[in-house]
Amino acid sequence: MRVSTLRDSCAKSVSGMESDVSRLEAESETLSRVSDLFRALMDKEVIDNSKVVERLLTEGLQAVFDDVDLSVRSEVDVKRGKVSVDLITVQKHPDGTVTEGSCTEIYGGSVSTVESVILRIVVLTRRGLRPLLLLDESLAAVAEGYVPRIGTFLSLMSRRMGVDILAVSHNPTLIETSDTSYRISKKNGKAAFQRVRES
Repeated sequence: MRVSTLRDSCAKSVSGMESDVSRLEAESETLSRVSDLFRALMDKEVIDNSKVVERLLTEGLQAVFDDVDLSVRSEVDVKRGKVSVDLITVQKHPDGTVTEGSCTEIYGGSVSTVESVILRIVVLTRRGLRPLLLLDESLAAVAEGYVPRIGTFLSLMSRRMGVDILAVSHNPTLIETSDTSYRISKKNGKAAFQRVRES
């Protein structure tokens, strides 16, 4: 009688464990599918965002460097199971040749500075962060001949993307292209702001 009771108890326990195993396997399968779905959605967002960034960078480069045929294309790849995006700057020369590569390796400070500013604006807007971009002498690398165009471009981006851009600069040309400019001076150990111009 005792052996029969132990057998029935063990059988019931095994049955319960088998039920638990089946339930856990079903949950694991569901979680695996949810994980695959999230990964697919994230990959799609990365790819979609790369196209937006590609378009904005190209537009920005063409607006500032109007005498050079510059554009940006994105290369999307999967590395170690994750989507990877490389931004390639492309220049078409008048003789038909094409130069392409990373803006920091192939091109000078002017191009990489413009791309960096645009990327920061994209991150601010896409992430819903406070719409304020601070540029503390960040545009010093831009060649003098392009400064008027980058000033106009920043004003356009500010209005279009809804981002306030505060650029600290000693460059009078950049100051002239700003919507509003201030001169900062030191008075009695404190910073004093004087409006220079407003459009």
